Amino acid sequence: MEIIKENPVHKLLTDDKLAELDAYIESLDDKEGMLIHILHKGQSIFGYLPRELQLHIARKIRVPASKVFGVVSFYHYFTETRRGEHTISVCMGTACFVKGAETVRETLKRELKIGFEETTEDNKFTLKEVRCIGACGLAPAIMVDDKVFGHMTEETVKTVINTYRGE
Repeated sequence: MEIIKENPVHKLLTDDKLAELDAYIESLDDKEGMLIHILHKGQSIFGYLPRELQLHIARKIRVPASKVFGVVSFYHYFTETRRGEHTISVCMGTACFVKGAETVRETLKRELKIGFEETTEDNKFTLKEVRCIGACGLAPAIMVDDKVFGHMTEETVKTVINTYRGE
């Protein structure tokens, strides 16, 4: 295992948040066996798991960074990119696609001025494309966080965005 003398943790990973995570790690008996729990805790504290944080965790629990990276990349729950306050998921399943998901998708990209897997500059929204959200009867559909919105059009997309913007 490579030993890094400097702490390369990104400036967004503030000392107080690192201290909170480190205290959690120190409270555990089987640190390596609790890797997934540590990653969940890290993501709940920071909102995402950037490479710098993954390296920090690997050093703290004395495991190869490749093990941490492997777990993060395997489980879909974990994200290496900063997410916005709200995540908008566009359903691109068959029913939604047939009923106009492409228009919904392009409207969201245009209105938010971002692409998929990106976050708006104000850190308000992250845009995701998903295969199916299980709301075929509401096609085309989107989800904002855990709330489903159906029968979407260009106008209803704008209304939903403005609602979450507080307008």
